[in-house]
Amino acid sequence: MAAATLSPARPAAVSTSGVDSTLHRSSIRPTLPRLFQHRASSLRAQSLSSTDSAKALSNDTFSELNEGIAHFYDSSSGVWEDIWGEHMHHGYYDPGLPLQAAFSVNHGDAQVRMIEESLKWAEIPEVDSRPQRIIDVGCGIGGSSRHLARKYGAEVIGITLSPRQAQRATSITSAAGLSSKVSFQVADALNQPFPDSHFDFVWSMESGEHMPDKQKFMAELVRVTRPGGRILIVTWCHRELLAGEESLKPNEEELLKRICDAYYLPAWCPASKYTSLAHSMGLQDVKSDDWTQYITLFWPAVILSAFSFRGISGLFKSGWTTIKGALAMYYMVKGYNSGLIKFALITARKPILES
Repeated sequence: MAAATLSPARPAAVSTSGVDSTLHRSSIRPTLPRLFQHRASSLRAQSLSSTDSAKALSNDTFSELNEGIAHFYDSSSGVWEDIWGEHMHHGYYDPGLPLQAAFSVNHGDAQVRMIEESLKWAEIPEVDSRPQRIIDVGCGIGGSSRHLARKYGAEVIGITLSPRQAQRATSITSAAGLSSKVSFQVADALNQPFPDSHFDFVWSMESGEHMPDKQKFMAELVRVTRPGGRILIVTWCHRELLAGEESLKPNEEELLKRICDAYYLPAWCPASKYTSLAHSMGLQDVKSDDWTQYITLFWPAVILSAFSFRGISGLFKSGWTTIKGALAMYYMVKGYNSGLIKFALITARKPILES
């Protein structure tokens, strides 16, 4: 799945709360040690001429991009799990609390809450007509897959491009006694090895941003969904263009390219791209929402823990790919705070065929 590289420590407190959306650059920057401030500056300069920009990546072959994504998560997943645990995605926080809440919040609980709130928003049934066969597209090390299996008693298949993630997900699932319900495999979300109409619920938590061809991505999700089944996509998007705009501003494009360079992302899109595709493919009950206000505490917390002693130690053990991702976390904060980056949810239902 397409989450961040590094991670915040898991404090003992159990509250789930948020950070004021007015958090500014000055409140994050001092948390970076001087050495890493220097490296971040070097990364910014490098990214301006990098051939790994969003445009360049989108023109690469899918196989080259897939190899980069697999390497990224092979390198970083161990560090993430060591500090954050099994869930490799944003947490859901009540908006309005100060940055200091990052020290006391139980971020693991917030990540589970993100799953639950997303399911509630998408109106996934819990009793009658609850999903029995689910695919987790971009499964990471299987945190969502296991949660969905427990919640619904469903059969869940998780797919990832990372062999290490698939192996680790399988190991954790076996230890949890869920191997009869949950399985994992290395597979491409744009070319899934499943028959048509195979799943009654398609779950994609923060993997859509890695997809170089959004139309093909949506088409595959629709193909493997049974008639009457539902699709839920939670993903990073850029803001909608304003009236009269034909593109993002140059400084916005530059910021996104820096993030793409670190996290192996192709070109970004607005949430309306997904809803437009959903409508064009004949899906019903299409809706989307912007949940940016509920996740603003996440990246500041990631930064705080990444540059702790434990975090720095894990970074150096993981290598430059993971370090580069950690240095780019500041850009995610800047993107969210400026309104450029949006945390989007999109859901739709595949219509039942008329007899």
